[in-house]
Amino acid sequence: MTKTMLNVKTDATLKRTAQRIAKEMGVPLSIIVNAELKRFITERRVELFAIPTYRLKGKAAEGLDRLVEEGLREYSEGKTRAIKSLADLD
Repeated sequence: MTKTMLNVKTDATLKRTAQRIAKEMGVPLSIIVNAELKRFITERRVELFAIPTYRLKGKAAEGLDRLVEEGLREYSEGKTRAIKSLADLD
């Protein structure tokens, strides 16, 4: 298999964090990136999601925290669906 170089611009903190976690797992970051590229090719889709690792403070944030918790609960219960385009939302 011929190897090639892939240059990607990313946030410096994101890169450092990913490198640290990959090192803790005992694998180079390139293996993680290659696995994700292969999954993208095989499944022909991308899953974009973020799980908050913080809590907002104050009364105004309480509603948002409830919505995030509800969304995460629905996701874990399988009540969400994958879409391939925005047209699928109709």
